Amino acid sequence: MSDLQKNLESPGGSISTENNNLKEKQNVTAPVTPIDNRRRAALQEIDDAPFSLFHVKVCLVAGVGFFTDAYDIFAINIASTMLGYVYGSGYPLNTIGQKLNPAQDLGVKVATPVGTLIGQLLFGWLADVVGRKKMYGVELMIIIVSTFAQALSGEGYAVHIIGVLVVWRFLLGIGIGGDYPLSAVISSEFAATRIRGRMMTAVFASQGWGNFAAALVSFIIVSAYKDALLGDPSIDDPVHVDYMWRLLIGLGCVPGVIALYFRLTIPETPRFTIDIGRNVQQAVDDIHTALTSQRSQANSDVPQQQPTAPKASWTDFRRHFAQWKNMKVLIGTAWSWFALDPNESRTLQIAFYGLGLNSSIVLTAIGFGTPLTQGTRLIFDNLRNISVGNLILAVGGLIPGYYFSFFFIDRWGRKPIQLMGFTMLTILFVVMGFAYDALIATPSAKKGFVVLYCFANFFQNFGPNTTTFVIPGEVFPTRYRSTAHGISAASGKLGAIVAQVGFAQLKDIGGTNAFVKHILQIFAFFMLTGIFSTFLLPETKGLSLEELSNEDHEKFTNGP
Repeated sequence: MSDLQKNLESPGGSISTENNNLKEKQNVTAPVTPIDNRRRAALQEIDDAPFSLFHVKVCLVAGVGFFTDAYDIFAINIASTMLGYVYGSGYPLNTIGQKLNPAQDLGVKVATPVGTLIGQLLFGWLADVVGRKKMYGVELMIIIVSTFAQALSGEGYAVHIIGVLVVWRFLLGIGIGGDYPLSAVISSEFAATRIRGRMMTAVFASQGWGNFAAALVSFIIVSAYKDALLGDPSIDDPVHVDYMWRLLIGLGCVPGVIALYFRLTIPETPRFTIDIGRNVQQAVDDIHTALTSQRSQANSDVPQQQPTAPKASWTDFRRHFAQWKNMKVLIGTAWSWFALDPNESRTLQIAFYGLGLNSSIVLTAIGFGTPLTQGTRLIFDNLRNISVGNLILAVGGLIPGYYFSFFFIDRWGRKPIQLMGFTMLTILFVVMGFAYDALIATPSAKKGFVVLYCFANFFQNFGPNTTTFVIPGEVFPTRYRSTAHGISAASGKLGAIVAQVGFAQLKDIGGTNAFVKHILQIFAFFMLTGIFSTFLLPETKGLSLEELSNEDHEKFTNGP
């Protein structure tokens, strides 16, 4: 019999050391009810649990969503070039090939972030209302269906294929958005206190591998279709490119299909079951099953404990966040994410694509710029260069940053990493912005620009890109944890949308790419504001979710 079950059968139960410390800090002297003791004993079992295969399963199952998210968002940047070759118009033919016009290109790329914003708010709220388990898998099914539908998209007299893709990518975004609060909260609520930061970072680091996989799959597809593409009639009729983009996008649903069963069968988080579902016995059974891989032998003759606890409501939400100690945390998480996302690594890559920087400066500097060949050979060389160049950039700064965060987040803490990241990014964007003209003046100077670009990617992820995901999953009470994480994530996505739409309109003020240096300076300003918003946040390292909720948990529940 586990210690948790022994505590459940004991009328008084055992009180965790951290809750004793919390009691002393708050000087609570009123008696604690047996049901409160049982609740805290159950939560302690999670917080003190040894690392197990169940924790690995949670990381893998949750990480699939972020892998798919990053794959789909990054793949469309490569696929949009392919779409331009097939469906573009209005550009000279037989020279550089067709392209999507600016409105089409922006629509395809911004539809997903708009849907993501809605999904973050919607699924964040639903996960607190109906449960994490009931919603987990629904958002993945949306991702799978919408991804597969994109690959089968066609056009007719009444609708252009780009319009069809925009609709499906919007729906894809809703599914991706739902994955943010759900995966964050599930991994947070199942994690032991001492490894919570690493578990959540491992989930989020799947984004880096999603970016890498999109570039790798693109390279494989382009290489596989080389002979067929070179045999196409002309540069303005590259038939086989139509096959290529459909495969690139469609393969994005494969990891989701593999993970769907595991998402649908993952148990409800014990914290939701206790604090919102108000079923202590069920939570105990779920904990025992998850941590021991054995079905709990609960005594069905024992009456089910139905404690009372604070309920989520609009009135209670306003009461909770009307207190400055709680409101400042929500402001801190939301603004930090808003400040970051216009410059976040994937957004940065998207922005650089839109600004013409990725191909003209970064990829050219590393030897993978626009090729000088002609005809269908130009299409093959360009698509291959984009794929290989972005594989190099992913390995050069994007992926390593995640794993530096992984190794240090439970040692240094979240705030030091976020402050360091925002500070370094402020410096990097100041240099890139104010020295922009000099950095693109010569081939050797462009190599310096590439180094700065890679460092920016590195400190995005060994910094606020990781911590803005982790902290909102820790600092709010259970009944609002998913909602508040959704609000924070949606704030960031709003920043990304503003950046993609706004900067695309600003970049050519005064001439082609003439305003780019000022956009980089704007990035630096946002990074600076992130430093100040970080000071509104608590350090979460080594503290239980209950300690971080800013609520008194000594008498949190009442019951027999």
